[in-house]
Amino acid sequence: MTINLFDDASWMSLRPLTFTRPVADLRIGILTIAEKWGKYLKAEFGFITQDYLSAKFASAEASLSINGALCPDDDLLHAISALKSGEVLLAGDVVLAFNSSDVFTYQEAQHQLKPIEFDAKFLKITYPEQIFSNNPAEIRKDFELLTKGRSSAAISSTNQLIGNDIFLEEGAKIECSVLNTTYGPIYVGKNAEIWEGSLIRGSFALCENSSIKMGAKIYSGTTIGPNSRAGGEINNSVIWGNSAKGHEGYLGNSVMGEWCNIGADTNNSNLKNNYAEVKLYDYESKAMRNTQLQFCGLIMADHAKSGINTMFNTGTVVGVSANVFGAGLPPNHIPDFSWGGGNSFEPYKLDKMFETAEKVFARKTLPFDQVEKDILTKIFELTSSRRNY
Repeated sequence: MTINLFDDASWMSLRPLTFTRPVADLRIGILTIAEKWGKYLKAEFGFITQDYLSAKFASAEASLSINGALCPDDDLLHAISALKSGEVLLAGDVVLAFNSSDVFTYQEAQHQLKPIEFDAKFLKITYPEQIFSNNPAEIRKDFELLTKGRSSAAISSTNQLIGNDIFLEEGAKIECSVLNTTYGPIYVGKNAEIWEGSLIRGSFALCENSSIKMGAKIYSGTTIGPNSRAGGEINNSVIWGNSAKGHEGYLGNSVMGEWCNIGADTNNSNLKNNYAEVKLYDYESKAMRNTQLQFCGLIMADHAKSGINTMFNTGTVVGVSANVFGAGLPPNHIPDFSWGGGNSFEPYKLDKMFETAEKVFARKTLPFDQVEKDILTKIFELTSSRRNY
């Protein structure tokens, strides 16, 4: 079976996180949304996304197309699996899925195919803060999906275990740490490692080839994606992969993209001094949007970096390839491809950014190829009007 996962308007409202990927490539829980659908449906998958992303995220030959912002659950799986050719599954004005051998956009499917109404609740990721807000529940769902009917690798006796809801994949290592699954499961991916003296409270996921450094304090609802390194204090945050927060400092109620690095003693605030609801910069309206959350920290897009001792205010959005350093609090929105700190920024030149990216990719023994360069060049062009310092 093969499926396509399509972007709807959520791709716009999830920027800057989606500038570099389709919505279904977002990581929430242990897996990306696309990986969840692939495992539940035992299907290969492709993406219907923005033209400039399609060289990296190609579409597939498939009759079944699913909204890439949807996290699967039993009701959705049942309804989508029951769709017949020529039918579209709707929840009001939201296109959830459609089945057609003809090539349709989701807007065309909404008006040209036979409507099937879906009236159960569902989780659709529309704004960045919904990623960390729903991460604890998605870790639990993914944990059950990945571990059902399987046995964990052996856990070293040097650890202190509180509860039994822990699963280690092959090659995972944990020594001399406290692992508490009273509040949710702990999942440790293949060849991942938790170093000595770490304090981990589930729900928590450490993905393949990643590591937690000595003495880390990790709280519930946290995911560290593949090929990453994390340390210090982290609470209810998602690091997608190929990124580093390796030193002391606090990251809370936040999302951190790929190829990011947070310098030593970088901290973010996740609660305003007056306990008011937090606002985030919105790329559509070019204004601040009320998240209706009391706790909301840092949203950092792919390739962004921060220098040592950086202080991010409550509800800060850092764009793609922004490089932040220096004294003082930077603004709550740092435009894509910005270079500087405090209130003094200038454009981050594309050739200089490429030089850094090549070195970062090389550390993971991966090529920084023309496909990656073309995507970043397009984003640089799309965001040029926002760099009006």
